Amino acid sequence: MPQPAKPGGQVSPGLLYSLRIVVLAQAAALVVAASFAGQAVESGSMAETHVMAGMVVHLVALVQIVLAVLVWRPGRGAGWPALASAGLFLVGAAQHFTWLWLGAHLPNGVLLFGLITAVLIWAWSPAAARRR
Repeated sequence: MPQPAKPGGQVSPGLLYSLRIVVLAQAAALVVAASFAGQAVESGSMAETHVMAGMVVHLVALVQIVLAVLVWRPGRGAGWPALASAGLFLVGAAQHFTWLWLGAHLPNGVLLFGLITAVLIWAWSPAAARRR
């Protein structure tokens, strides 16, 4: 019979490392999408590429949610990164619907960067490995 996890200790290193890699990929995808956005606004030629990069951001967010929940629930790690990851997914979904309204699309993009930066800093900090 499996023993329940004891308070304190470490989150599974493999699970945490997987989350770290996905969060890093998410941050990179956001930077790429933002660079295409600037080019799309300037010339319009990169608009389709920006949309495709946004889809990659959205798909990576799904993987990130799954891993963040696994770190939180069975791994007994922090729970807020799972909520932030869900927020990334929801704000990313909003981006698909507000692409014609820059008054919402641009602030949502800034919110995406803020959320991924918070999760990225946490994921690579020693605090991420501690159980709650």
